[in-house]
Amino acid sequence: MSATLSRGSLQPGQQKLAEKFTILNDRGIGMLTRIYNIKKACGDPKAKPSYLIDKNLESAVKFIVRKFPAVETRNNNLAQLQKEKSEILKNLALYYFTFVDVMEFKDHVCELLNTIDACQVFFDITVNFDLTKNYLDLVVTYTNLMMLLSRIEERKAIIGLYNYAHEMTHGSSDREYPRLGQMIVDYENPLKKMMEEFVPHGKSLSDALLSLQMVYPRRNLSADQWRNAQLLSLISAPSTMLNPAQSDTMPCEYLSLDAMEKWIVFGFILCHGVLNSDQAALSLWKLALQSSTCLCLFRDEVFHIHKSAEDLFINIRGYNKRVNDIKECKEQALSQAGLMHRERRKFLRSALKELATVLSDQPGLLGPKALFVFMALSFARDEIIWLLRHADNIQKKSTDDFIDKHIAELIFYMEELRAHVRKYGPVMQRYYVQYLSGFDAVVLNELVQNLSVCPEDESIIMSSFVNTMTSLSVKQGVTVEDGDVFDFRGMRLDWFRLQAYTSVSKASLGIADHRELGKMMNTIIFHTKMVDSLVEMLVETSDLSIFCFYSRAFEKMFQQCLELPSQSRHSISFPLLCTHFMSCTHELCPEERHHIGDRSLSLCNMFLDEMAKQARNLITDICTEQCTLSDQLLPKHCAKTISQAVNKKSKKQMGKKGEPEREKPGVESMRKNRLLVTNLDKLHTALSELCFSINYVPNMVIWEHTFTPREYLTSHLEIRFTKSIVGMTMYNQATQEIAKPSELLTSVRAYMTVLQSIENYVQIDITRVFNNVLLQQTQHLDSHGEPTITSLYTNWYLETLLRQVSNGHIAYFPAMKAFVNLPTENELTFNAEEYSDISEMRSLSELLGPYGMKFLSESLMWHISSQVAELKKLVVDNVEILTQMRTSFDKPEHMASLFKKLSSVDSVLKRMTIIGVILSFRSLAQEALRDVLSCHIPFLVSSVEDFKDHIPRETDMKVAMNVYELSSAAGLPCEIDPALVVALSSQKSENISPEEEYKIACLLMVFVAVSMPTLASNVMSQYSPAIQGHCNNIHCLAKAINQIAAALFTIHKGSIEDRLKEFLALASSSLLKIGQETDKTTTRNRESVYLLLDMIVQESPFLTMDLLESCFPYVLLRNAYHAVYKQSVSSSA
Repeated sequence: MSATLSRGSLQPGQQKLAEKFTILNDRGIGMLTRIYNIKKACGDPKAKPSYLIDKNLESAVKFIVRKFPAVETRNNNLAQLQKEKSEILKNLALYYFTFVDVMEFKDHVCELLNTIDACQVFFDITVNFDLTKNYLDLVVTYTNLMMLLSRIEERKAIIGLYNYAHEMTHGSSDREYPRLGQMIVDYENPLKKMMEEFVPHGKSLSDALLSLQMVYPRRNLSADQWRNAQLLSLISAPSTMLNPAQSDTMPCEYLSLDAMEKWIVFGFILCHGVLNSDQAALSLWKLALQSSTCLCLFRDEVFHIHKSAEDLFINIRGYNKRVNDIKECKEQALSQAGLMHRERRKFLRSALKELATVLSDQPGLLGPKALFVFMALSFARDEIIWLLRHADNIQKKSTDDFIDKHIAELIFYMEELRAHVRKYGPVMQRYYVQYLSGFDAVVLNELVQNLSVCPEDESIIMSSFVNTMTSLSVKQGVTVEDGDVFDFRGMRLDWFRLQAYTSVSKASLGIADHRELGKMMNTIIFHTKMVDSLVEMLVETSDLSIFCFYSRAFEKMFQQCLELPSQSRHSISFPLLCTHFMSCTHELCPEERHHIGDRSLSLCNMFLDEMAKQARNLITDICTEQCTLSDQLLPKHCAKTISQAVNKKSKKQMGKKGEPEREKPGVESMRKNRLLVTNLDKLHTALSELCFSINYVPNMVIWEHTFTPREYLTSHLEIRFTKSIVGMTMYNQATQEIAKPSELLTSVRAYMTVLQSIENYVQIDITRVFNNVLLQQTQHLDSHGEPTITSLYTNWYLETLLRQVSNGHIAYFPAMKAFVNLPTENELTFNAEEYSDISEMRSLSELLGPYGMKFLSESLMWHISSQVAELKKLVVDNVEILTQMRTSFDKPEHMASLFKKLSSVDSVLKRMTIIGVILSFRSLAQEALRDVLSCHIPFLVSSVEDFKDHIPRETDMKVAMNVYELSSAAGLPCEIDPALVVALSSQKSENISPEEEYKIACLLMVFVAVSMPTLASNVMSQYSPAIQGHCNNIHCLAKAINQIAAALFTIHKGSIEDRLKEFLALASSSLLKIGQETDKTTTRNRESVYLLLDMIVQESPFLTMDLLESCFPYVLLRNAYHAVYKQSVSSSA
């Protein structure tokens, strides 16, 4: 788009002022970046060049600095330098040539400033904006660079070391060294030197600065003045809401106040003579001095205005008035500036909130009111940077004005406006494409036509502007959304060139005489930026990457934001600020990209992590409150209420007078006053505020990394939910106490209800959290290797409950389907029934799920297999006797004599009883699992049941075992227990043949059968009809005998039915024998033991009552039942 120019006739045009300004300003920022990094490196002992802290080089460095810039190579101090000269040359080259680059930059700037003076360039920020702004920017950048250079304390040492190494290597100094050394010496006091240097440039600089008197005072107003003018308000004048926001000085409206103050302060220090001669200059200078106590040199490097200016002016004759002015302004700045800026921030918070709210509702207004958005962003950015800089450099005792707990809110509304501009960019582009072609082109064309004098080259540029804008069509505007169609950079550069050509003193067409043209073109340039440079405009007006260099203050602001519940909803603005950081990098200093990128990532990660932790803590507190409330509804708490109701009915007197009536659950929901706020209300409010922040953006991209705030919350909730579930078991290893499964289930459900409600606040998949956490809890260890509720409950039931059963303190009551404490001398610390009844086992199954119950079963089976291993040893000890007894069951006398030779009879029965108890507990657990799964997956369970019930008898045992395994996992009882088969098959010994193993299994059944009569002599063997069992748990033998036989003979491929028939024959024969005994002690509980035969047959899927009748007369069983019932009645009476 750039017009081809030939400037042979106009000498100043060949100076290419526009191009030089553009290049030098960019290079100046690059040089500042490099010098800043050198200063920071030299100030950090870890990053400092090693030669500056090397003890061996210490004397050499001191000598070089003392003699600088002179070079004396013949000195004893430099011997060590000779050894390391090549390393020094290599490692200090980057530092040295950066200083050389600064010198070259200085040369180019001085040359350009001289050219400007020679051309007598006209400067007016309201007319030739780009030229004036670039000129003032260059002066300030140059000043800041020389000041920053003078702050590097090691500059002489670095330059000197490099040059000495160069001298020793090449025999001569580096060619740039003499000039560079002199520059370093000259600029020891940079401002003083530059005040002398700028004497010839005073006229140009003061003219440029004085043009700010139309702009700066208008920008530097108090909050009350802004409020009275209803600044930035779209709704203050509804009738003009759709009118485009216009100004004669469009680019000045969003010009940074911070930049203007730097221009004024540094500019008038350099051309201080004008302060004595021009009242307008003095008023600008004073106004700037009253607004701040320090200015930004670069990033976090600051310049303390009043002290420095006072030190410079105090030595100039006749400047006492100026020194007094500075002192007065300092007092005013210290007393008033903080308050003024605080009130401005307060106003901007409400103004930006209103603006963001209206624009989110009516994004079409972004077209006509775009200027308002960029003004708002620029104003807010200036105030935030002012606060950040001054809070870090406080010069007064009272710090209240420099602590703003609501800063997050202002940043948040800035981010909201930025998001609107990015989201609705196409709306703005379409609006301004039409504006440029339909209005701006027409007005500009008229202005050009009315020009009295217009040289050829200027005419070519003007015509190109008009043609460019006229050629834009609405149709082209429709394609805005398809991509970056427009590029007006050439047009803007041409306007910059035109400003330069028309601002020189001898220009045929002087812009000073055609101000309307300048103002119109400035407006057009703003409109072009709305089409192709929205991202650049956002960076220009709202970039807050400076926070990267104020990490401590940044983190402190974030903590204050989280601590204040009303501000936590804006906490997302801190991670969003981290997306700005990469915009402060420069191509001249690529090495810092990695460092700044890492800092932005670590800060964003830390902020999001803290936000998620805070939300997690609030959720945990709410869960704790809800668990307490749900705990009040547990059945155990209603006993007192029931007893009170019973007492009222029977009209009994209360035991204690005036005893307060217990509050019923639910009273917390009855509010007498809306203003009454409970702790739970506060927690919910705080959580909703924080969750708004977490849910504000789905993700953010920082340095090619994508952060998803919600995932932080999800991962924290998973970790906390896991810890809470395990914590709520309240397992105490020392006292072996644990929460009842039903109570834990109630708490977990209350917890889950709260977590599910989080989906109302944040778009997270809480079901995924439940699946991840609860599935891990069904395993032995979780993903972090920590114990789960499965392992805790498995250990407790095995090591505490079932161990006490073995010790005779607890019995299994089939009638109640629960384990019950027996009256003993030492009372147990827990009530077994409260942990093993149907409701508790169902709760346990709900918590552990099929996986957890499978692990419980496997642990139980491991204990059974260890008991079976011991039983086999006992069988091996008695193998010969048992072999004889197996074939002699029809010879009573022989059997009696053989029985007396048997050893460890009681041990066999005790171990078999323990196995029976464990299997009884497992059957309770399996039944509970079946009940739970039938509720959750009824169709699947019925299908599995149907599958199991219809296995053909001729099915291969391996296939049948697979079906049994499936059935067992669903809690269905099986003829052969697959878990027991797996546990016992792992016991196979290498030294014993399969035939021998089979024989031991057969003899084990014989051993149990012939030992049964000894149970009759035990006092505890009495059968109780009330519990449908025996107090010493021998009724569990029925289950043990059937299950062990089924498992062993499945492993050894024997006939289960035949072996059980053999067992029944031996057992009935042995029991019939005690019917003939006369010793009352031996036959004490004979009838109770007889009933075991009936239980064995009832329990067995392989034996029938007909078979029992053939071995043991049913009349004996009937009489036995009659006897035990009669006995129980008499004993209870």
